Amino acid sequence: MARKKKGDLVNGWVCLDKPVGLGSTQAVSLVRRLFNAQKAGHAGTLDPMASGILPIALGEATKTVPYLMEADKVYRFTIRWGQRTASYDLEGEILEQDGLRPSEAEIREVLPQFIGEIEQAPPAFSAIKVDGQRAYDLAREGVEIELEARPVVVHGLTLERILSADEAEFLLHCGKGTYVRAIARDIALELGVLGVVSALRRERVGGFDINLSAGVEKLEDLRHRDAALDALLPVETALDDIPALPVTEDEATRLKQGREIPLSFSRTQTAEDALKIRSTSGKSEHGRTLWAHRDGDIVALGELRLGQFYPTRLINL
Repeated sequence: MARKKKGDLVNGWVCLDKPVGLGSTQAVSLVRRLFNAQKAGHAGTLDPMASGILPIALGEATKTVPYLMEADKVYRFTIRWGQRTASYDLEGEILEQDGLRPSEAEIREVLPQFIGEIEQAPPAFSAIKVDGQRAYDLAREGVEIELEARPVVVHGLTLERILSADEAEFLLHCGKGTYVRAIARDIALELGVLGVVSALRRERVGGFDINLSAGVEKLEDLRHRDAALDALLPVETALDDIPALPVTEDEATRLKQGREIPLSFSRTQTAEDALKIRSTSGKSEHGRTLWAHRDGDIVALGELRLGQFYPTRLINL
């Protein structure tokens, strides 16, 4: 006899506005407890020093996490000039300080070279694995590591305002794998000054933005009023850039059985056109993936192959 899982069957996404000081794993545990959910996970780690959007998946939504990992992100961050730390933020040991400060004109002049497809070396204090260990664990142990530069895509980088002679605020719109601390490091290097990230807030991840978010206090209040489900977003929220495939009731039944469905020439062509649009936007992963729905309710994720849709992940709602 199968052992009964603890918690309730809760399916959907929570767009958490994570506060500074709360780790991503802690945030998942907190949301899972508030919803008494059987299963939970998150898409895209957010450092404890950072605030903002942390999408948390509950139940069947956890099956869509991989499709959100490739999503574009928007960050608002502040660089403090005159310092260099081991982690390129205020949490690291101060290694160097000076009195050099860039002008607004100098800052604006260097920003265009950080837009487009650029090569970026991740900071040593990152979650990248080196010989099976996280880079940040090795860095904390004093092991010197140099991570290889890799291509990342920056769609936009603007100077939003000069806060003081010591700090400036920026807005970054970027693709997967871009490190804000590395952007700040490289901006400072290009300017010939020292600089660290002094504040960081993530304002968007794919289809999740601040307008959809709820903070910890709001979630706790909803829970106390037995209305936590009001903060739950549909499973397909994570699939905003994955083309949708409408299916009939009979086709939905077939998909739920794990069987493929044939598509007419016109439906195949429509799907191919949508996949082509996605690929030209720079999204390379899940290049043949569609999500099938019946009257807006997601049924399955799958791949288009030779005029047939093959289910790869069934969504049981």
